[in-house]
Amino acid sequence: MRSAPRHFADIAGLRAAVGEDLGTGEWLVVDQERIDAFAEATGDRQWIHVDAERAGSGPYGATVAHGYLTVSLLPVLGRTAFTVGGARMSVNYGLDRVRFPEPVRSGSRIRARAQLLGVEDVASGTRAVVRFTVEVEGRDRPACVADSIRLLVV
Repeated sequence: MRSAPRHFADIAGLRAAVGEDLGTGEWLVVDQERIDAFAEATGDRQWIHVDAERAGSGPYGATVAHGYLTVSLLPVLGRTAFTVGGARMSVNYGLDRVRFPEPVRSGSRIRARAQLLGVEDVASGTRAVVRFTVEVEGRDRPACVADSIRLLVV
C-alpha cells in the first residue's frame, strides 16, 4: 500500500527541502478515452494518437498519448507525490527543459517522481522549480522529464 503524499506545512518547509527528492506519485492509467478527449480538445488528431488500426502497424505498435497530454498531467501526478500548505494559490508559471524520451502507449500506467531544484522569492510570491520524471510502468526510459515552475502566493 502506498503512503500519503509528502506534505510541507508551508513554503519555509518546502524551501528546506531544496535538492531533495519529494516523492513518487500514484500510478495513473492513460487510456484511449483520455487520449481521444485530448485530441478533440486540441484538434491534434494525428493517426498515431487516434487511429488504433493504423497505429498498431506503426512505429510504436499502438496508439500513443500526445507529449503535451503527458505534460498536462503533471499537476495531478505531482499532487499525489507531494503537497504544500500555507499558500492561498499555486499557479503554473512555466516549464523548462521538457523532453519526451519514451512514448506513452494507450493503456499504460504512468507516475511522476519529483525533485525540488529550487525555491526563490519574487515580488508576486515564491517560485518553486520541481523536476518531474514521468515513469512508464515496465519501461526503462521515462516518458517525460520537465522542470515545472510554480508560483506560490501566500
